[in-house]
Amino acid sequence: MVGVNSDRSVETLKGPGRPILPAEARAELVAALASVDYVVVFEESSAAGVLLDLRPDVHCKGTDYSVETVPERDVVRSYGGAVRIVGDPKNHSTRELLAEMARRGRQD
Repeated sequence: MVGVNSDRSVETLKGPGRPILPAEARAELVAALASVDYVVVFEESSAAGVLLDLRPDVHCKGTDYSVETVPERDVVRSYGGAVRIVGDPKNHSTRELLAEMARRGRQD
């Protein structure tokens, strides 16, 4: 199961003009992955409420976090769950990708 922030919560966390893709499109992309069984879009800026409702054994966050900086760490530990850091290094972003595409487009 994967939790996806709603558009409102992304804008609150990342600022005006975000997200670039709406929640429905982001959820559809994630749901297309073979390893994903279910996607939930949540309104809050933190996944704490979803985690308390679902109580997964393991809560995974990307490599832009450490176990100590995961905002939901205490919530997950409160019901006996574990926090894990997974994924590739965060040396890319949608904003940087779009800026590079725009730069290359001006060169043509």
